[in-house]
Amino acid sequence: MTDTSLKELELIYQKNASKVLQEYFDFLRFKSVSSESSFRPQVLACADWLKSYISELGFHAELWETPGYPTIFASWNGAGPDRPTLLIYNHYDVQPVDPIEEWVSPPFEPTLRNGNVFARGAQDNKGQCFYVLQALKILMERDGTLPLNIKLCIEGEEECGSHGLAAILDGRKKELKADYLAIVDLGIRSALKPSLTLGIRGIVTMDVEAFGSNIDLHSGSHGGLAFNPIHALVETLAKLRDPSGKIAVPGFYKNVDNLSAEQTEGLALDFDERNYEEMFGSKPTGGERSLKPLERNWLRPTLEINGISGGYTGTGFKTVIPAKAHAKISCRVVPHQNPQKIGELVANFIEANAPVGVKINVQVHPGSGPSIHSSPSSEAAKAFAAAFSEIYASPCKFILEGASIPIAAKLALASGSELVLLGVGLQSDLIHAPNEHFGVDRLEKGCLMMARGIELLGGRQ
Repeated sequence: MTDTSLKELELIYQKNASKVLQEYFDFLRFKSVSSESSFRPQVLACADWLKSYISELGFHAELWETPGYPTIFASWNGAGPDRPTLLIYNHYDVQPVDPIEEWVSPPFEPTLRNGNVFARGAQDNKGQCFYVLQALKILMERDGTLPLNIKLCIEGEEECGSHGLAAILDGRKKELKADYLAIVDLGIRSALKPSLTLGIRGIVTMDVEAFGSNIDLHSGSHGGLAFNPIHALVETLAKLRDPSGKIAVPGFYKNVDNLSAEQTEGLALDFDERNYEEMFGSKPTGGERSLKPLERNWLRPTLEINGISGGYTGTGFKTVIPAKAHAKISCRVVPHQNPQKIGELVANFIEANAPVGVKINVQVHPGSGPSIHSSPSSEAAKAFAAAFSEIYASPCKFILEGASIPIAAKLALASGSELVLLGVGLQSDLIHAPNEHFGVDRLEKGCLMMARGIELLGGRQ
């Protein structure tokens, strides 16, 4: 039955492949950048388009208003109350596109080159969201039904902390209730090696602002008198790490524990340092240097400076001591760390270490999320791991992910569901960077993996 089912699904997908690509391009053309208010009309238009698209699949779809951008919630309960329910999470918002000059083709004009679609959101997360919808579509086309009840939760603020969706979860527990939750926003080890993610780190972000004088000052007339806020910021931020790469903030590692044997059993910890350097032009030497690369990336918390600005940055030269300087910081946290508590520790450390003559304020953002882990022996993990192995004709390994999905733990709690984290993204897709792309082959593989996983979870072999 397995081979027959997969071949049937492949034939249906391939029959509709050109239409799938056209509709995928339509989805990508929306400039749904959630973190920049100027894009608000496009974000809302994208939500409306997606709601209509899902309604045409036979789902009851609605827009849930939030303090931020709306969440699309859709449900199909045709399997009946005696069958299990799978809740699937995606997001329709995307990252900003800067630096725009580094894009080979316009970020919101999808372009197909060498089997890859280049566009902002091509992978993260519109590509992965779209193949989920195609999986539901081909199952419905073949069978006229689904093997279990399906709910969809597709939010519009994942890229800026999921604050809106988090604010309404308590009031939506009844609608979200499910047996299983699939977060489809992750990746695989390589294009030929499938893997299922067993855990992700949490996140907290903050803005840092250093204030010196009340106006920009002439660096000749005031040099040696006024303390430059950029110098103050650099000096203070440098104290966050010690020479070994460890975070120097007191209490930062207080609740960091090693994972249990069950959590690490079967993890694919192999890492090709040379391939990483060739792919990204960077040696994997960040973080705590005494640990192996994937230990640093998967199992340990981090602190990164994501941006720093101040003064004159034009192509010419302007000799000023700026009145203020800014930085953006994110911390990735691991199990048992409270993201907001970590944010407070870092903020207090930075403010306390401001040099005399400069005031530093830190704003910790509310849209944080804890780390979350799942079991490889759960029913959902077993079903999707089997689907991966079948689609790729290769054993599915288990991995962890250093990135974060802020809403994951909160959504699992609100829905009362068993969590599985999955996707077919690759590090080389350049998400969050110029020239983000996604392979047309993985659009199909992702669709087939989701369709077979849903079948297996629903009891069809």
